[in-house]
Amino acid sequence: MQRLIYLLAYPFLWLVSILPFPLLYALSDFVFFLVYRLIGYRRKVVWNNLKLVFPDKPQAELKTIERKFYAHMCDIFLEMIKTMNISEAEIKKRYAFTNLEVILEFEKKGRSAMLMLPHYASWEWVFSLNTEVSASAYGIYQPINNKYFDRLVRSIRAKFGTTLIATKQIWDITVQNKKTNTLAIYGIISDQSPMVQKAHYWAPFMGVIVPIHTGAEFLCKKYDLMVYYLKVKKVGRGYYSCTFKLLAEDPGRYPDYEITDMFLKEVETSINEAPEYYFWTHKRWKHKDRKPNPDALVRNKEVGA
Repeated sequence: MQRLIYLLAYPFLWLVSILPFPLLYALSDFVFFLVYRLIGYRRKVVWNNLKLVFPDKPQAELKTIERKFYAHMCDIFLEMIKTMNISEAEIKKRYAFTNLEVILEFEKKGRSAMLMLPHYASWEWVFSLNTEVSASAYGIYQPINNKYFDRLVRSIRAKFGTTLIATKQIWDITVQNKKTNTLAIYGIISDQSPMVQKAHYWAPFMGVIVPIHTGAEFLCKKYDLMVYYLKVKKVGRGYYSCTFKLLAEDPGRYPDYEITDMFLKEVETSINEAPEYYFWTHKRWKHKDRKPNPDALVRNKEVGA
């Protein structure tokens, strides 16, 4: 059945991928009408998330954010499909890195690095970074249950040479690269909700205390990875401006969870600047009413408060 579904869907996906961008976004407008107006995909989740983190915003403003978010979500979904047939020149024009000299410092220092980013603006095209670095590039992701679509996603995201690895593989691969002195950069999206029973750290995210992923920070500390944040801004339909920020050159010198806190503050800044570009369909705050494990650390104040 998985193979049948894939075989039926693939021709449509391929046809979408060869559309010129004006037609791609015309299709996105139609998908937006279906998803937002007719189907109402996860509208309750989105609305509850927006009301939770923006309690002081008027309802009319939240409705505008909601509508703009769904339009953007449809765009990035089709942009992901477009990657199947996008050229290197085209993606460099549309996903521009403003300060490559910052990220290239890890190579000059002979150090491996971790690039942290959230589900914000566009994360699908970050894999084009591999055209700019000489280090081995790895994208950390959660495999899809349908093995055929999983293989397709891996091939799409590996278009420019990035190797996708499942979350459970990251430690072994990092160890192997360390042993062989292989220079590497690992990309990870770190704003999703972790398994609550395994959460060691709870902290405010957009003003709401929730469990926080800390695996990226502790991986960086254990294997001395330079830590970067990628701030992505949507500057036009299908155009993104991406800026690197060094969070920690020597992660072992930071107290536990401080690097994670710095990452969260960067994400919050982006969300507050343009909330319509955050991925509000995720149930990021679903554990807000759960009690943390007795051995978990809970930070109940904002950083710097």
